[in-house]
Amino acid sequence: MSTPKSFKNAGHSPTLFAAFLYFAFSCCIWVLNGALAPFISEAYNLTPAQKGLMLSIPIMAGALMRFPLGILSQYIGRKNATLVEMALIAVAMLYGYFMVQSYDDLLAMGVLLGIAGASFGVALSLGSGWYPPQYKGLAMGLVGAGNVGTAVSVLIAPPLALAYGWQTVYAMAAGAILLPMVVMIVFAKEPPDVDNHASLREHAACLFEKDGWAFSLIYGVTFGGFIGLTTFLPTYYHDQFGVSKVQAGQLTMLAAFMGAAVRIVGGWLSDRWGGVHMLTVVLVVVTGALVAVGLAGGSLVLTTLLLIVCFAALGAGNGAVFQLVPLRWPAATAVAGSMIGEVGALGGGLVPNLMGLSKQYLGTYLWGFVVFAVLAAVMLGVMRVMQIRWTRTWAEKGGRARRAAVGAAEEPVSYQRT
Repeated sequence: MSTPKSFKNAGHSPTLFAAFLYFAFSCCIWVLNGALAPFISEAYNLTPAQKGLMLSIPIMAGALMRFPLGILSQYIGRKNATLVEMALIAVAMLYGYFMVQSYDDLLAMGVLLGIAGASFGVALSLGSGWYPPQYKGLAMGLVGAGNVGTAVSVLIAPPLALAYGWQTVYAMAAGAILLPMVVMIVFAKEPPDVDNHASLREHAACLFEKDGWAFSLIYGVTFGGFIGLTTFLPTYYHDQFGVSKVQAGQLTMLAAFMGAAVRIVGGWLSDRWGGVHMLTVVLVVVTGALVAVGLAGGSLVLTTLLLIVCFAALGAGNGAVFQLVPLRWPAATAVAGSMIGEVGALGGGLVPNLMGLSKQYLGTYLWGFVVFAVLAAVMLGVMRVMQIRWTRTWAEKGGRARRAAVGAAEEPVSYQRT
């Protein structure tokens, strides 16, 4: 039976911590425009649609940049790739401090913030690379908990912006990224596991399968919903309820922290109960909670409680997805997980745009929440149909791992069109 001591002794804890810190700081910076959105909107008198576009660009840019960073890590090493990325983040933050003078500049800044969003795949690979297969899931979960950086961002950025000006926060972020850089240089070591040079074709291969698209779209709801709502909620709280910019960040932090913390629990429960069972509960809760949030637009307390429930479900769903991915692609987990993570993250870009367009053209945020809830319900239906085949081929009932007695030949280890 695994224990904390056996887990610690199985790998390299300093590298695991360095990967977590790197991912946490990256997440913090990735959603910075969302945390500062009430200040930025006031400075440039943005329309709801303009706010939505501004907030969606960093999310989509971060998703698209994951693949180039992953390729870079295969040639210069994962540790070195993180250092290159963090140096670029610092340069991007200085651009925001010195160069942002208009709405168009903000959109360009959003693309640069995407550099921070590219960190997911490399962070997980670096942190888990020292651990044997039986511990990789836990290691990936601990690094993935760096999502808590989103909660830190919406908590600390508004007070700093209030005290020193919102553009000064970019300069502060440029200095702050030096901390995980130093930790990475001093404590992290390149993992001994083989990080094969996967081609673009190999990365995209899982998207030629029904399962690949199913997992990507489910992750688009769970992680896309998490990052998209975290980015949008400071604006929603400020515009919908008239709370202060600092209070809007504090309220967002409550939900974002819950989503990050429950991700580990979601993976742990999925190992025992099954990822399909977990995702069924998750998607039902997310669907109901999103509709309820849209209808509760007159109550600050009820909205906050419902969002905490919604984020807890989204966090558990993120853990459940990555409990299932290694079962479906045991010989290509890293490659499949990278592409699923990249496509799934693009879903987050839909959320601010949906909300902005709903408010601008329909006069309410309700229909933005409803559309995303419908997407969650559709993915629930798709998963329930597809899990019939999943539990006959590569997983036990409910999505648990198959017993060791089952022959490896039954596992779909190579990419096949389905």
